[in-house]
Amino acid sequence: MNDVIPAPRAVEGPMRCGVELDAETTLWAAPGTDATERWLRATLGAALGLPLRPGPQDARNAVRLLLDDTLEPEAYKLGVVVNRGIEIRGGGAAGVFWGAQTLRQLLGPDAFRRAPVRAGRTYGIAHQVIEDAPRFPWRGLMLDVSRHFMPKDGVLRHLDLMAAHKLNVFHFHLTDDQGWRVQIKRYPKLTEVGSWRARTKFGHRASPLWEEKPHGGFYTQDDIREIVAYAAERHISVVPEIDIPGHSQAAIAAYPELGNTDVIDTTSLTVWDTWGISQNVLAPTDNTLRFYEGVFEELLELFPADAGPFTRFSPFSGFVHIGGDECAKDQWKRSPTAQARIRELGLADEDELQSWFVRHFDNWLSARGRRLIGWDEILEGGLAEGAAVSSWRGYQGGVTAARAGHDVVMCPEQQVYLDHRQAAGPDEPVPIGYVRTLEDVYRFEPVPPELTEAEARHVLGTQANVWTEVMEDPARVDYQTFPRLAAFAEVAWSALPAPAERDFADFERRMAAHYGRLDALGVAYRPPTGPLPWQRRPGVLGRPIEGAPPNV
Repeated sequence: MNDVIPAPRAVEGPMRCGVELDAETTLWAAPGTDATERWLRATLGAALGLPLRPGPQDARNAVRLLLDDTLEPEAYKLGVVVNRGIEIRGGGAAGVFWGAQTLRQLLGPDAFRRAPVRAGRTYGIAHQVIEDAPRFPWRGLMLDVSRHFMPKDGVLRHLDLMAAHKLNVFHFHLTDDQGWRVQIKRYPKLTEVGSWRARTKFGHRASPLWEEKPHGGFYTQDDIREIVAYAAERHISVVPEIDIPGHSQAAIAAYPELGNTDVIDTTSLTVWDTWGISQNVLAPTDNTLRFYEGVFEELLELFPADAGPFTRFSPFSGFVHIGGDECAKDQWKRSPTAQARIRELGLADEDELQSWFVRHFDNWLSARGRRLIGWDEILEGGLAEGAAVSSWRGYQGGVTAARAGHDVVMCPEQQVYLDHRQAAGPDEPVPIGYVRTLEDVYRFEPVPPELTEAEARHVLGTQANVWTEVMEDPARVDYQTFPRLAAFAEVAWSALPAPAERDFADFERRMAAHYGRLDALGVAYRPPTGPLPWQRRPGVLGRPIEGAPPNV
């Protein structure tokens, strides 16, 4: 019985007979499949102790990689045929790679290790043919490295975990009030000052607990280039986020002139050490615009629109996320400079001032062949022309944007914010938000039913978001993210029925095998029976919300 996650579209078999991989198995790769060829030898070959030497295409004991232009770019056909070996056909290089990920799952948990644990063993796969293709082109994971920094090796590991689940867009949340994480050479204080804070709130912002030690870190420009190249080899687009005009206290602490200096003494600000929405936002001045244009100039070089073979069919590596969410307007209301700018531009209010700010960078990015995407607050005061929307406050922002002809990524917090707690029990560590169980995530539907067929075509896909305010180390990130990311990946990839009709019992059956893969990968997931003793955080205040989340 097949236990692949995400569930493939069609499976013929499996049958009792099959194919065995051993030291004599060869690997033949057609032109255009070189990234998967490298991955198979470096990852699968290393895990199983198989050299996968080059061999002829017609060898009986061979793995063959081919491109097939009759398939969609990310579609694949995986055939395991007795006396013919294993063949993976993909509509594009990415399709071949996703087929290789399925092959890895068919080989069992040993294939997910970094070195062989059973030397000399052969690995059998039952005779079968799998045909598969994704439902959505945008299958994303957002990782917040601003609240708690994740070193580069951890980011690379998460890219591998994304690839293992056929996710293909990495939304890289690089800046916020609590830390600036990317080196900008023309503005060195962004990392010299903005990348670390003196202490950190432990738990929810109402918690009385503090971790009284500095926290910080940032990625050098070469680190970023490495991350982008590593992602491209795995057919993952990286979408960087630089928050403007809110969530910017770390930048203002580094360069006080960016803040509303006519309202507060911005020279007294430090990188924020607690959670919530900071009132310290960017000033709507020409100086601020020029400063961030300089930031984006360096950023576009680090995140090129053509980052590798993946971008031959996907535009997502050309996106730049500018945040735009939770911009407190109090300082603008009290700022003579901001009010003068509103009058100068003939704007109605502070919401339209934020829209002007967003439109400026939409035009600036468009002129350089890029696309702006922002959280659904960019709808306030008028939607920026050409912008796409990450609909996070529920479905409504996405519905409004799609009806206006704008592309949407659905990531409603009530459904797919993985920082929300996984159960109602008292042992959940730092419980935040609504209860979102594995089954809840599995029954998430990204396309709102009120959209027409034409409007629904603007839904690029969906994304799970991992906010790290209460995730103080990588193990906590693992706990909150897994196993729910496996359920989310199936929602994003597979052609599932309506939520109420989905076979969660079958998914649980397949998860029983998938936990073994996660174990082999060293993922500190939440066990089905609840948190292990060391995963709990007794006495640390959270912010649980009772009841079912609203469907808004």
